[in-house]
Amino acid sequence: MAGFIQKGVKNILQKYPHDVVFLSAIRTPVTRAKKGGLRDAYDHEMLATVLKATINRFPNLDPAKIDDICIGTVLSELGGHKAGRMAANHVGIPTTTNFITTNRACASGLSAITNIANAIAVGQIDVGIAGGMESMSKNYGSRAIPTQLWLELKDSPVKDARDCIMPMGLTSENVASRYDISRTDQDAFAAQSQQRAAKARESGFFAKEIIPVATRWIDPENPENVKEITVTEDDGIRPGTTVEKLAAMKPAFKGDGTSTAGNSSQVSDGASAALMMRRSTAEQLGLGSAIIGKWAGTQVAGCAPDEMGIGPALAIPKLLDYTGISTSDVGIWEINEAFASQALYCVRKLGLENATVNPNGGAIALGHPLGATSGRMLSTLLHEMERQTQTLGVLSKCIGTGMGMASLIVRE
Repeated sequence: MAGFIQKGVKNILQKYPHDVVFLSAIRTPVTRAKKGGLRDAYDHEMLATVLKATINRFPNLDPAKIDDICIGTVLSELGGHKAGRMAANHVGIPTTTNFITTNRACASGLSAITNIANAIAVGQIDVGIAGGMESMSKNYGSRAIPTQLWLELKDSPVKDARDCIMPMGLTSENVASRYDISRTDQDAFAAQSQQRAAKARESGFFAKEIIPVATRWIDPENPENVKEITVTEDDGIRPGTTVEKLAAMKPAFKGDGTSTAGNSSQVSDGASAALMMRRSTAEQLGLGSAIIGKWAGTQVAGCAPDEMGIGPALAIPKLLDYTGISTSDVGIWEINEAFASQALYCVRKLGLENATVNPNGGAIALGHPLGATSGRMLSTLLHEMERQTQTLGVLSKCIGTGMGMASLIVRE
């Protein structure tokens, strides 16, 4: 085990000079792809918004002190590197600050957070920004692997190789059928996600984590009609969602399946960013009082590609063992809702209390802008831990091609 990871609750809760800490974790609104408020915004524009807000929050922090920026993204052209670097320079982060993008599918943002955390922990850098960006409005579909290609590989001698490009909806159906996750239970889980998110938005719980985005709205029927708008809220939440309404929806991926558009995550647009430092660096810069939490470790676990959604049920136990804590020590769990089927399986397999999992809803209601989702979850988790005065939280993702990833977060 790496020397910079503290093991056991008592040690994890101690404050050490070498701790990797968060000073902020913010995001844009998450909006519906092709239909929502950010549909005409580019991914790097959204990223620029959260990067600018991050440096503006700390006027006494010289942007030149930021050693590296790591951004998770999945669909961006050329891996998003040029556009992301451009966004950083545009908002006043100097060319001496390095920039990189990373792609681990749905856990790209969590990989970015972990990459920056590891670099700080081993002394490679002192200050970094981790986050994600995704415009599924502009990039989703054009580079997607056609279903036909998957069908053409059905006779591959290596099943797992073929299954790496299995449509995600079919992996959800596999989880539902193999582990007896009923359509009724999936719809109930999805309705709960929507209801929790609606209540959280109405209560103003997302206000601290969301940075408004000034962008454009292009009239689809008259492209010359362009309006300047400011997007301030998530727009995928459906307050009136009920189990009965969801039950009326047709299967989306398989004729006799149980996964629908209503109990699956939404295709979305958004960006996120977290400012991270070594604790001793934050204190030297006079920012010790701004620390809101710390990263306490990450683990990744592999699983079969054709049931990729079970990944968190494997990664979380690995994380708990790695950090020396138990399930009962964790106050809040953020487990991404790629599909209700896999999220429900993970909750049941891990024996988690329903009230502690995604208390403000998840991707079924809020949306899943791929590379940006982990940062959204981190922001939501840290703010909810503050509201509930919880000390330990876990953020976990399932990952296309068959993996799970989980990180332990400590509130301060």
